[in-house]
Amino acid sequence: MIKKAISKGVLKDIIIVAIAILVIWIGLQAFFGTQNPFYVVASGSMIPVLEVYDVLIVQGHVSFEEIEIGDIIVFNRPSDHDRVIVHRVVSIIDDNPKTIRTQGDANPKSIPGTDFPITEGDYIGKVEHVLPQIGYITQLLKPPINYIIIAVVIGIMVLKQFSKKKKETSMLKNLQDSEEVNSSTFEDPKHQDSFEEPKVNPDLNYYEILGVSTTATAEEIKSRYREVSLKFHPDKEVSSLSEEMMKQINEAYDTLKDVDKRRRYDSELDSF
Repeated sequence: MIKKAISKGVLKDIIIVAIAILVIWIGLQAFFGTQNPFYVVASGSMIPVLEVYDVLIVQGHVSFEEIEIGDIIVFNRPSDHDRVIVHRVVSIIDDNPKTIRTQGDANPKSIPGTDFPITEGDYIGKVEHVLPQIGYITQLLKPPINYIIIAVVIGIMVLKQFSKKKKETSMLKNLQDSEEVNSSTFEDPKHQDSFEEPKVNPDLNYYEILGVSTTATAEEIKSRYREVSLKFHPDKEVSSLSEEMMKQINEAYDTLKDVDKRRRYDSELDSF
């Protein structure tokens, strides 16, 4: 049962992470106007301006018609679109339709089929920002390191879920044991005399009114409130508990069940 719950928890975490990544990626695509806003420099053709492993942030919202001589652009190689190239625009070959020629800063000349003729259909976007050497991280994402990273992440998720379920099981067991003890206390005649009926006393604090410790959990307070209410409610002919006593009980529970109210009340108690 616990293993099944852990599996569901891990699957839920993976789905949440996947959805978050997808939403972020779609948002980046919309913001930069291109299917892939990030490119890693793979060659030295643009040295010294761009080094190998520099990460380029490409803006696709800059239209091809706005491109000028001197701009660094990212484009598909015009000959067969089998490679993505990043070079500088060195000339405009034609205006109708607009056709340009590029060249790598480190290259002696433009390469036919690679640097020209480049048209709007080849254009991806203009380089807006450069993140130096960040591309080294991509080397860590190659097999088998990427599989190790994924395995570690999933392992952490499993441990997290196992710890969470173990804690919940322990808390549930403690709560059940507490309820059994409370139930036996009220049902066993031997304990009836030892149970002190709450008394109307303005000097008693809320914890004393309900008969719980200052470290009692919310569940313990709730359970105790139910017990006291059932035993001493005016509608029950179990005792002569007055309306004033019930008012104190309700007032105590109303304060202690609320986290903020309880925190303020505890601060007031500590000040005395």
